[in-house]
Amino acid sequence: MIDRLQSLEDRYNRLNEMLSDPEIIGDTKKLREYSKEQSDLEDVVMTYREYTDVSSQLKDAKEMLEDSLDDEMYSMVKVEIDELTKSREDLEEKMRILLLPKDPNDDKNVIMEIRGAAGGDEAALFAGDLYRMYSKYAENQGWKTEIMEANSTGVGGYKEITFMISGKGAYSKLKYENGAHRVQRVPETESGGRIHTSTATVAVLPEAEDIEVDVHDKDIQVDTYRASGAGGQHVNTTDSAVRLTHKPTGVVVSIQDEKSQIKNKEKAMKVLRARIYDKYQQEAQSEIDQNRKSAVGTGDRSERIRTYNFPQSRVTDHRIGLTLQKLDQVLEGKLDEFIDALIIEEQAEKMEQIGE
Repeated sequence: MIDRLQSLEDRYNRLNEMLSDPEIIGDTKKLREYSKEQSDLEDVVMTYREYTDVSSQLKDAKEMLEDSLDDEMYSMVKVEIDELTKSREDLEEKMRILLLPKDPNDDKNVIMEIRGAAGGDEAALFAGDLYRMYSKYAENQGWKTEIMEANSTGVGGYKEITFMISGKGAYSKLKYENGAHRVQRVPETESGGRIHTSTATVAVLPEAEDIEVDVHDKDIQVDTYRASGAGGQHVNTTDSAVRLTHKPTGVVVSIQDEKSQIKNKEKAMKVLRARIYDKYQQEAQSEIDQNRKSAVGTGDRSERIRTYNFPQSRVTDHRIGLTLQKLDQVLEGKLDEFIDALIIEEQAEKMEQIGE
């Protein structure tokens, strides 16, 4: 491991030199590529440097014990050795985690799609709750949220809502939200006070760049039509709504959120690229994971991943068996306890796979 870390530090130092080279600075593509590589290496290199520093201090402290020391000094050095040994062990564990294979999509923005599933109006209201929860989580992370398309209901929820969350590392955290979310509560319209169970599905797609998905104009059928509001009420007198159909995959995206046809088409292309990229990824992953079941989920969007129980103010993540009595806080976007636990679980799985 140390040899590998040393080679990564050598590469990091070389990248620093290259990023000061006027020839590289003048080449936008290379500059972006090398800057990203350097950024990706920074955490592991800084941790390795801290590790070598602690190791050096530990060596010096152990050498001091060989000198003639009075009892008080001997005790102080022993305490320092214990502390440095613990620090070095912690840094070794951190480096092992940093060296685990990284998801190439982790630094990307995400396009999230939430759909009310079983439960009618109650499912649509729950979809609205989930959208607000993710918006608040994004705000807490310093990320930006933009609605791409929303199909709202008269009762204040969404049959379907598509939105983008932009920010460094958005996919690395939100990818764990992929799946079916279940709510148990008494609907406001229920006079008998009976608890109803409804579901909404969440899809988390990494934003795909042009170079990652080869989408040709000839493969896309573009249809424009008049945008309409809830209940068929026309909100626009021009054909501003856009429907894109990718003929090779059958993926269809309809956007009517903007008044401008051009803006709707731009948004639709972003969603289309993300869905096509996701489709190819899902197909490739299903072949790889056919015989392996992950503790943090299969990625199948029909898989129930979490239950939100209102009467008991309880939220349970079924993949890792974690239950929190913090429903109000979770719906306010405080998802860190769940997401951190899921990250740790996935890291532990990867460590086990490497050891197999």
